[in-house]
Amino acid sequence: MTQDDMPRSVRDLLRGLDRAALASALPGETGAWPYASLVLVAVDHDLSPILLLSDLAEHTKAIKADDRVSLLFDGTGGLEQPLTGPRVTVLGRAERTTDERSKARFLTRHPDAAMYAGFKDFHFYRVTVERTHLVSGFGKIRWIDRAELASPEAPGLANAETGIVTHMNEDHSDAIQLYASKLLGLSGQDWRMTGIDPEGIDLRQGGQVARLAFDAPLAAGGEARKVLVALVAKARAAA
Repeated sequence: MTQDDMPRSVRDLLRGLDRAALASALPGETGAWPYASLVLVAVDHDLSPILLLSDLAEHTKAIKADDRVSLLFDGTGGLEQPLTGPRVTVLGRAERTTDERSKARFLTRHPDAAMYAGFKDFHFYRVTVERTHLVSGFGKIRWIDRAELASPEAPGLANAETGIVTHMNEDHSDAIQLYASKLLGLSGQDWRMTGIDPEGIDLRQGGQVARLAFDAPLAAGGEARKVLVALVAKARAAA
């Protein structure tokens, strides 16, 4: 991996995972203490992590006192030598959000969360990323700031995402299955699309998530259909 590849590696890792370790500063009588907990995450088009947190949780109390947080995205699962695998620490500030599109993106990524997302003590938070720290193996370590991490933009895609995902799941579930089985080599049935961004699509089957990257980033939301059709052709050719 070259230095130029590292920002893309960070984006792929954050988008490819659906959970992270959240570290916050828990207030105490002797000062704030580092507090780490497991949270479910959806990552927005601009790479901002979206969280759904209960007011009763210790990490939420910490965020209300100090909005600075850290999220560890661990991509080392299944490796015989975990320290050779990639992980990214995100530094940012967490703030409550009422943005409906952000809520929809999270709940599509985590459909089971819909059962408690409407509870009065649960609220959505968006983490504004300030910088990240990538460790992708021994000696492959680098700080990457927000500007360098910026994702390619595809105007119109974020607003069209819900319609695209719904259409694919309801009318083209066979295409999604081809993406999973032929392009990603994944087993099992009933894979569903949970998101699309300029650099790829996100899939889920039960508790398993996967990401299929595009060969080239989308330049506009209107390109999504053409690329998704091309991926079906590619999957059928692979079959």
